[in-house]
Amino acid sequence: MGNKSWRQGLAGAQDTTEEPMVLPDNLPIGVIAERRALDNPWIDHKWMPVAVFTGAAPIEDWTKTAEGDGWQQFHIGTLPVELFRKETEAYKVNLSNKRPAVYVVLREAEEPEDPDIRAVHVTVSPYEAQDYLDTGEDIVEAVPMPEDILAWVQGFINQHHVDEPFKKRKRKDYRNEPDQFGKVLDPIEARFFDRLKKDRETMN
Repeated sequence: MGNKSWRQGLAGAQDTTEEPMVLPDNLPIGVIAERRALDNPWIDHKWMPVAVFTGAAPIEDWTKTAEGDGWQQFHIGTLPVELFRKETEAYKVNLSNKRPAVYVVLREAEEPEDPDIRAVHVTVSPYEAQDYLDTGEDIVEAVPMPEDILAWVQGFINQHHVDEPFKKRKRKDYRNEPDQFGKVLDPIEARFFDRLKKDRETMN
């Protein structure tokens, strides 16, 4: 579905007078990364994702989009943002923040002939972004979410989110449950449960 089509679907999702069009679950976006010079004896520059945009076509070579004193920005890749019906709660958390974000994952070159970095993933789920961050292997940064992506994500939430009913956890009564839980115990475990049983009898 092209950009025009998904925007028409979004308009339909917001119009209660007619049957809404189902929004797409993925959207290609361009990733802009910045190379900034550093005054550091150990490293002379760093890379950071700084922006994303819709309507981006697939690319083979980087395109310089802006530059200034000590910095340059490039369109380094086009990747799909994917939405999943079971993860709408994460998207709601993102949109409830003061500054909703798209999370971009960059990975450093693995071979000398490769570019310094490459974009490997984009997501609007803060939980998925945290998973990448926890590995400690990638550059993971939040960049501002453009208005058209925000509207698309909100429309997807409107169509697919289902609030889960709160279920109070019932506390289990272990007082009359056999100590061994139905398994064959080795001698060490057997001595432990025998001592536990005697302690209980003493307390009673």
